[in-house]
Amino acid sequence: MAKILDGINNPEDLKKLNIQEKKQLSEEIRELILGVVSRNGGHLASNLGIVELTIALHSVFNTPEDKIIWDVGHQCYVHKILTGRKDKFDTIRKFGGIAGFPKISESEYDSFNTGHSSTSISVATGMARARDILKQEHEVIAVIGDGSLTGGMALEALNDAATTKTNLKVILNDNEMSISKNVGGIPLYLSKIRTRRGYTSSNKKVKEFTNKIPIIGKPIVKIAHYTKQVIKRAVIHNMYFEDIGFTYLGPVNGHNIEDLEKIMKYSKEIKGPVLIHVVTKKGKGYEIAEKNPDKFHGVSSFNIETGEPTKQKEKDYSKAFGDSLIRLAQKDEKIVAVTAAMKDGTGLKEYANKFPDRFFDVGIAEQHAIGLIAGMAKAGLKPVFPIYSSFLQRGYDQVIHDIAIAKIPVTICIDRAGIVGNDGETHQGIFDLSFLSSIPNIVVMAPKNFEELDKMLEFAVNENKPVFIRYPRGGENYKFDHVEKIEIGKSEIIQEGKDVTIIAIGKMVGRAKEIAELLPEKSIEIINARFLKPLDEKTIIKSIEKTKNVITIEDNLLHGGLGTSVIELINKSKIENVKVKTYGYDDIFVEHGKVEELEEKYGISAQKIAKDISII
Repeated sequence: MAKILDGINNPEDLKKLNIQEKKQLSEEIRELILGVVSRNGGHLASNLGIVELTIALHSVFNTPEDKIIWDVGHQCYVHKILTGRKDKFDTIRKFGGIAGFPKISESEYDSFNTGHSSTSISVATGMARARDILKQEHEVIAVIGDGSLTGGMALEALNDAATTKTNLKVILNDNEMSISKNVGGIPLYLSKIRTRRGYTSSNKKVKEFTNKIPIIGKPIVKIAHYTKQVIKRAVIHNMYFEDIGFTYLGPVNGHNIEDLEKIMKYSKEIKGPVLIHVVTKKGKGYEIAEKNPDKFHGVSSFNIETGEPTKQKEKDYSKAFGDSLIRLAQKDEKIVAVTAAMKDGTGLKEYANKFPDRFFDVGIAEQHAIGLIAGMAKAGLKPVFPIYSSFLQRGYDQVIHDIAIAKIPVTICIDRAGIVGNDGETHQGIFDLSFLSSIPNIVVMAPKNFEELDKMLEFAVNENKPVFIRYPRGGENYKFDHVEKIEIGKSEIIQEGKDVTIIAIGKMVGRAKEIAELLPEKSIEIINARFLKPLDEKTIIKSIEKTKNVITIEDNLLHGGLGTSVIELINKSKIENVKVKTYGYDDIFVEHGKVEELEEKYGISAQKIAKDISII
């Protein structure tokens, strides 16, 4: 039996369907997404929850002329299926396949590259203003989740957009979730709105009719409008969106295509910025995900019948961090933990259960989180803030201004450092060593395994300096028998040799051992740098002077990272006749794919480096 989806190759095909056919299409799309994500992994719950909303958007608006900007972008799977990519959908997030986020280079329907939260309203406002200046007439629509609305950038954009008279649509996809359960004042405010119905029920036709009544028509409309505002404020105190300048429509059931299309068509008749409040259910249509939306936000391959992963998850660095922090917090009541809406992802779930009074989730607000821990530390606590490497980029100014200048003693643990794989350019954590290396007054370190992470964390919370510890996604890549005590700026000699010095940091220390095992004929000295700042200059210089052949390996951009620091040290120390080869990522944004595939492509696999070293 032919499926409706078989005949949908672009949004124009979608517009030919009736409501009943679109309802059937919704189920077919959910079936496709569930099948592919269960095999490939990816973002499941958010995409199941946005099916009807995406269908309505492409039915009412004229893409690609009309521009849709997806905040974060992980919920773009339905959009990709409807815009000519359904036949490639089984390649999503695979090396060489379509991306799991909007990508300008992939399709004209992808209006803007996104991957991080809270950016869509800013971008949409910019596009709307450009459209007006260029005297164009298309629509611009930002689709943003309620979790993203806690981000400062989104609030700044709302404030700016509301002051314009430009036509702009903001679709607020309210599913009460980001990755973890939403926290804070804005989600609470939205929950109040959800509890009442129909306060935006003013009828356009009645208004138009009343306006036509001679003499008294317009005054009646003004009185009615004033009365309506009074009633609104009686039901909902502080009508935030309308008070700042948006026309607010909703809330509307995000799984009722007919209602969605009506409210979107109505929004096109309204001048100025409009916010449409859509209420959806994360994981819609897959009961297991509906009950566990946080668990099914981002998943690896799983069994559809049970919802259980097809591969048993092994202990990873996030779990190792969480276990270590609990151990330390049991002994030290000054230790507190902060997260920016990533409790589960960064390994803090058990900590939060054990120490609820010493755990703080600030929502998607990385800049605020860094300012918060600065204040905590200045007042005498020992705050620990785990954050993904690509998200730490968002708090760069706060690291400099609020932490480093005054040497505030905080511990920031950089999770997902290095290549993370299938999420692609926006999530690869290959910049942190580079952007931290130039900041004075801070300590930057990386463990080679779980045990070293444990020792580094204990060192960090007692060091009375700003300390950054970076570690990768996943588990250990090499089993080490011994971990030396952590001393500030002290590296570790893993094995001695006389032909080549390999200096590595973090998980790349394991890579160095693999390389040495591939080259038994070579006498290779391996140094676990441990610290990028301060670098162990004495040990490194001594080894370089002995071997005169230096290899550096890092899971980071080459510029500004470990390799750069070692070359600068060689130049400063005026060591002559030294051959240096650096391995890492060279001035590039790394695409999506499995970690192993990307490391092979960019030349930092053990086999490729060993082949280079073999000719020395």
